[in-house]
Amino acid sequence: MPTSDALSAFRLDGRTALITGPVRGIGLAIARLFAGAGARLVLADVDAVACDALAGELGGISIPTDVSDAAAIARLAEQAEAQTGGIDILVCNAGIAGQASPLHVLDEVERERLYAINLLHPLRLTGHIALAMAARGRGSIVLLSSIAGLRGNAMLGHYGMTKAALAQLARNLAVEWGPSGVRANAIAPGLIETDWAGAILSSPERAARRLGMTPLRRAGSPDEIAATALYLASDAGGFTTGQTIVVDGGTLISDGS
Repeated sequence: MPTSDALSAFRLDGRTALITGPVRGIGLAIARLFAGAGARLVLADVDAVACDALAGELGGISIPTDVSDAAAIARLAEQAEAQTGGIDILVCNAGIAGQASPLHVLDEVERERLYAINLLHPLRLTGHIALAMAARGRGSIVLLSSIAGLRGNAMLGHYGMTKAALAQLARNLAVEWGPSGVRANAIAPGLIETDWAGAILSSPERAARRLGMTPLRRAGSPDEIAATALYLASDAGGFTTGQTIVVDGGTLISDGS
């Protein structure tokens, strides 16, 4: 394939992308990269002020949404489809880490909130959007998982379970909707330079221990996750579906030496 054709495969001109949790961190990097690649954006975040401001910056549509609420998810899907004529790309990025605690300690209210945002929001939203994508014969769904869903953790067990479920959701969606031209994949980031990782990276001792487990000896950037999302959303990833792409600097394959 000529270089010009290969590069054009990463373009998103003429396509509409719905992104949840776009106002900071990985979601913000994805929104900006997708806009730069030519996509029209629909942005959904619980922070209405920040969501409106980002939509204004990137020329997109803002639909402030509390993704923990099933009715709000249904309204988001309906409004996004109505205002754009159809969603071509769905990125379920919104998520929370929740309280760090053993599995049996996390209180029920916090646990329900964690599962509603991290797992039920992608499950509900893909249920609405994938059906419309299938009717049009094409679409790409990208779910933000985590390496926490690929290994055990003594203090973030519930978070890890929600992220492991997203990898399975991607596989299920790929099999269910693949015959209709809809692809679904997940990304499993490692330690990324976001607000959430600040507590680790701001401590020299914790940073040294954590980065010592990563062969590249650094944290990743939100832009590096966004680039992976662009591959999966675009024609460049047109034959990739049902996969969980690990982007972690080698953490999972390392023995920590």
